[in-house]
Amino acid sequence: MAARTHRVIRAALVSLAGAFAVGVALAQPAAQPPSADGAKSPAVYRPGLGDLMTATVQPRHIKLALAGRAKNWDYATYELRELNEAFGRIAQVWPEWQSMPIPDMMRAALGGPMATLTQAIKNRDADQFAAAYGQLTDGCNACHQSANRGFVVIQPPQASSYPDQDFTPKH
Repeated sequence: MAARTHRVIRAALVSLAGAFAVGVALAQPAAQPPSADGAKSPAVYRPGLGDLMTATVQPRHIKLALAGRAKNWDYATYELRELNEAFGRIAQVWPEWQSMPIPDMMRAALGGPMATLTQAIKNRDADQFAAAYGQLTDGCNACHQSANRGFVVIQPPQASSYPDQDFTPKH
């Protein structure tokens, strides 16, 4: 009985590994051979700056606030790092937007608040965190103003948009 169980499990794992390998192969972009007429291959997809802000920055900004309110300092540390990495990826993809240097703008608007948030989280100080988070949010809005996108106004979340996530610390 045990040998049969091991064979079934092994067969299932082999099947799963094969399915995974096929999935990975299908997910890889196909190489674009040069066309006979010398036409350029299609352009690589480059998400818009607004798309990246909405998909990568805004959720991190929200989760950071929720973690700080819950005094979940480990998770706040994680989200602050993720937010910083999101800004770094955006600066890499969009080093310039409408003749404006995105990395410089983000550094000027967000550098101080990000450092203050880091210290507030290290200190596990909810009041300092709330003030620093407000400064970060103000920095976001200042950056939007300087980019002629003042109609994009960010605020601290009033409620969680992540009902499936528990932000309370688990210690």
